[in-house]
Amino acid sequence: QVQLVESGGGLVQAGGSLTLSCAASGSIFSMSYMGWYRQAPGKQRELVARISSGGTTNYADSVKGRFTISGDNAKVTVYLQMNSLKLEDTAVYYCNLYLRYRATDPGRDYWGQGTQVTVSS
Repeated sequence: QVQLVESGGGLVQAGGSLTLSCAASGSIFSMSYMGWYRQAPGKQRELVARISSGGTTNYADSVKGRFTISGDNAKVTVYLQMNSLKLEDTAVYYCNLYLRYRATDPGRDYWGQGTQVTVSS
């Protein structure tokens, strides 16, 4: 059984910074990619950033230059450093990892429980 535990959300003023982390635990054979999504009230969940096991990253246009995703493959942990936060970054942030728990497992997406990020003026 794989579990993801997120931490680091909270309340921050516009222009401030926060770092989110998400650690996977359980039986893990391999990881293909790790990422962060967010969902604001009344909006669909959207991809914020993703990093592959090889280190390739991609970002939503709205966060490029402000957010940085990084990962620790050995610890199966993903981080999201968020700088210059804006009001529109307010959302629940979810980590997402594509994992295989054994060699014969084709793999699937796993999701964190979500952490609230609120940016105030």
